[in-house]
Amino acid sequence: MKKILAITLFLSTFCFAQNNQNQEIEKPIRNLFLAMKNADPELLKSAFSGTAILQTITKDGVKNEDIKDFISSVSKASKDDLDERIMIDIIHTDGNLASVFTPYQFYYKGKFSHCGANSFQLVKQNNEWKIQYIIDTRRKENCKNLN
Repeated sequence: MKKILAITLFLSTFCFAQNNQNQEIEKPIRNLFLAMKNADPELLKSAFSGTAILQTITKDGVKNEDIKDFISSVSKASKDDLDERIMIDIIHTDGNLASVFTPYQFYYKGKFSHCGANSFQLVKQNNEWKIQYIIDTRRKENCKNLN
């Protein structure tokens, strides 16, 4: 009985620690989309590391987007104009590196625009997770309902 209790306690502690770590990793991702929805450039900027990279896969290859330009364009939007709805699909970690995959649907001014997936690479700096790299896909068909 003591062995079962010890194993149960160990597993519950492990699961709690894992959930807590996942919440910490998800925080900058969730702040990114909250900042977009609220057109909040300061919250948006806080989600990224100082050397973050943003890319999109297009028909012609990979397009780079400057983080400062992205933040500027979000700040020009009105609240609720930009609504990217995500589902955290999987999180992998190794030390201060995390990889997160999120299918999404994007709505502009309340109307469906496109869907795809985001692949995030996050780094832990000064005890805080930051987005280092995002690459995404974009399409208008074969979109899952994430609601």
